[in-house]
Amino acid sequence: MKIPILSFFVLLMRATFLFGQSDTEILSNYQLQIQRATTPITLDGVLDEEAWLEADVADEFWMQQPLDGKKADPRTEVRVTYDSDNVYISAICYDVEDYVVQTLERDKSFFEGDGFGVIIDPVNSRTNGLFFGISPFNAQSEDLLGPNAPRELTFSWDNRWFSAVTRLPDRYIVELAIPFKTLRFKKDISTWGINFIRNNMSQNEYYSWTPIPVNFQLYDLGYTGNMVWDKAPDKTGTNISLIPYVTAGTVRGAENETTADVGMDAKVALTSSLNLDLTINPDFSQVDVDVQQTNLTRFNLRFPEQRGFFLENNDLFTGFGPNSAKPIFTRRIGLDVNNRPVPIAYGARLSGNLNPNFRIGLMNIKTRPTEAGPAQNYSVGVFNQSLWERSVLRGYVTNRQAQTVGNGLDKFDFGRNAGLELNYLNESGTWNYFGSFHLSEKSQIGMGNYRQLGFEYGGRKWNFRLNYYGMGDDYHADMGFIPKMSNYDALNDTLYHLGSEHFHARIGYTFRPENRGKVILHDIQLRNTVNYYTDWSLMDNEYRLDYELSFRNTSRITFQAQALETRLLFHTRFTDGEPLEPGLYRYPRANLSYSSDARTSLPFRAEVETGLFYNGYLTTYLMELNLRRQPWGTFSLAWEQNILSLPEPAGASTLTLINARSEVNFSTQLFWTTFLQYNTQQENFNINSRFQWRYLTMSDLFLVYTYNYSMSPFIETRQNQALLLKFTYMFNI
Repeated sequence: MKIPILSFFVLLMRATFLFGQSDTEILSNYQLQIQRATTPITLDGVLDEEAWLEADVADEFWMQQPLDGKKADPRTEVRVTYDSDNVYISAICYDVEDYVVQTLERDKSFFEGDGFGVIIDPVNSRTNGLFFGISPFNAQSEDLLGPNAPRELTFSWDNRWFSAVTRLPDRYIVELAIPFKTLRFKKDISTWGINFIRNNMSQNEYYSWTPIPVNFQLYDLGYTGNMVWDKAPDKTGTNISLIPYVTAGTVRGAENETTADVGMDAKVALTSSLNLDLTINPDFSQVDVDVQQTNLTRFNLRFPEQRGFFLENNDLFTGFGPNSAKPIFTRRIGLDVNNRPVPIAYGARLSGNLNPNFRIGLMNIKTRPTEAGPAQNYSVGVFNQSLWERSVLRGYVTNRQAQTVGNGLDKFDFGRNAGLELNYLNESGTWNYFGSFHLSEKSQIGMGNYRQLGFEYGGRKWNFRLNYYGMGDDYHADMGFIPKMSNYDALNDTLYHLGSEHFHARIGYTFRPENRGKVILHDIQLRNTVNYYTDWSLMDNEYRLDYELSFRNTSRITFQAQALETRLLFHTRFTDGEPLEPGLYRYPRANLSYSSDARTSLPFRAEVETGLFYNGYLTTYLMELNLRRQPWGTFSLAWEQNILSLPEPAGASTLTLINARSEVNFSTQLFWTTFLQYNTQQENFNINSRFQWRYLTMSDLFLVYTYNYSMSPFIETRQNQALLLKFTYMFNI
């Protein structure tokens, strides 16, 4: 099993001599002067103030998708100015044919609809920044950009800024006001990084002020231009925001009860670029429920972090390690292994820049004791040091420690981790080399280590990646997510903690036709992923071929073929019958999917996967149907069925998963979302319905109804339901 990986490694090393670095675009010509407004700005989307007539104009945009290197046909004019409180940005987006707007809800589907966005790098480090986007119907989206942003833009950050939009027959006009208190900047820096983007979904095209290669994301911080201040902005005054909440509700289950609670979040700007977040008795009842998934793997699934307190500057804390082996995963704090809430007493997080090239993050969270275990204290310290043009050296330490009844720290119950990572990215962003070394110490177990080494190339046509990471049996990450270390023996009902050696190799080619025909992209990827146990015996091996065909009308066809090998060390159960015997299993699989034009009122996706599954057969069908009533409503229904047949005595099983979702947007401040899930694998029926009124910026009224019904005969409480009212209000000091 080692020969294919070594052969692939030789192939990739040879390939490094065949592909030169992409030429870095000369961005020094993309400069926009920003001058203080000579007249007051009224945020109304009209642009009739004298200050806009005096401002510099950025109007030569480039196409970035589906092809780069071409001037954008629709005209876009952008201007910037400022006063003592805000940075103002205006844009006139001409040549609008038909508006495509998926929703009025904040932070939803920005890149699936028409819109204008601005990327700001106040420190001009090219590694961290902010994104603000607006749709033609004034739906706002914002996010923090970090070193991992090209892959992980989530729109999970929330802060104060203001906007207005005017729609005309052939264009729409946007005005943004972003308070200096919202921007993370250092005083005395007279040049900021900036870029402007535009989505034109009627043509399925994306534009950028600066020329960005097609193989990068629109919001890549390595391709910003310069915003040159007439006078560098000074630090802002006092910037303290208090966000108290009050909740009241009723819960009906095995026992009926009425609940009421209070708590508070606070944001304190210690400097213009260093922020302190505090939370006391936080409540996350309004957060979106997890989308259930059918799990036919041997390991736990990863669900995203959605709780607001953990999201700001989240890349500082969670950017370590690959997605399959995260030493820090904040969902481990305040949630148990079954994703049920563990009450948090308080939390504090300090994060931001100490200077343009050095970021820090400090976090401490204390949970309350529960019937399942004692109170826990979680502490994290991280740093990011920018190197050269776009590279980062980063490190972290974590400590999870139980607390005694007397509220002291239990010296016999702890888990600690520390690590260093170097990520070298060349100036154009095409070559990435990375390496890391981590240590762990756990009570009653001792020391362990984890290491990673790899590189990747992402060019306009060719891309490849080689990655290795490994960890010993004694490596633990109490605040992390490393699912393949947990191996369950179904026969003896025992969980074994086992390390692994992981290798991954990928090579791909992307072809983009130059003509403006129906097809805009062919993408083919070859992958080989192999895992060994620490004694170098095989865990699993996958050879995979991926092909994607993308059309100008946004529809897409994908095909995947796999050849899999899995060596089971323990009895493993996939059905209600007997578990599979340990041994080596080889099985091929194939998948075909089609997604229709997402701009229509009735888009859909269909998928079928079939083939062997260990020593049996598995066929999966998936259908997702959406009804879109622009811009006020989106309704979706998804059905998935897995038909699994294994030889006796393992038997057969048919697993069904149904998701139904409705989103009704009465305005850009008033939303009603209902989510229904039915899952036969978990024997669960769930309804979550949430009404949200954002009556002021970062101030909300939520009314949430949840209903859970368990059809499993092994659970004593078969059903419960809750109705919750939550009120939040932001005070600025």
